[in-house]
Amino acid sequence: MENIKYTTRHNRQSKHLRLVVHPDGRVVVSVPMRVSPEFVDRFVSSKKDWIQDSLKRFANIPVSPHKIKSSKADYKKYKEIARALVHEKILNWNQHYKFKVGKIFIKNQKSRWGSCSRKNNININYKIALLPDHLADYLVVHELCHIGQFNHSQKFWDLVGETIPEYKDCAREMRGY
Repeated sequence: MENIKYTTRHNRQSKHLRLVVHPDGRVVVSVPMRVSPEFVDRFVSSKKDWIQDSLKRFANIPVSPHKIKSSKADYKKYKEIARALVHEKILNWNQHYKFKVGKIFIKNQKSRWGSCSRKNNININYKIALLPDHLADYLVVHELCHIGQFNHSQKFWDLVGETIPEYKDCAREMRGY
């Protein structure tokens, strides 16, 4: 059996083991305090097939020349470009949906592309400015549709599909970024 190389991050707030396979091939396990290394090894070993499938999937996705690390300098550089882009896309797509949008925030998030609050505020990662246009459209429509359906039910996906019929392909492609 091939050993899987991984790194661990101990997390005081964590109650469960969390396994993440990054597009660059890193495998990271977030570990609650007081969990033995042997238990972590067994956990990773039990997820071997899933890890290998994920690594293969990422290997088949071409690396974007636009991938950048989250830094304050990059955030400052792209924030206003992202803000203009998001406002333009929300105006465009909301002509169809006609949702009451709250405030729009451009954020420097490490693990999210976007979110929507109960107050209809939309948060979008500044890296939207670096995505291909069809994925930027998908991201905006996805968050916009949360105003109509605050979940990921079939009704939500039907809303997304009204304007982005290829949403499943877009969602799959987004995982590579």
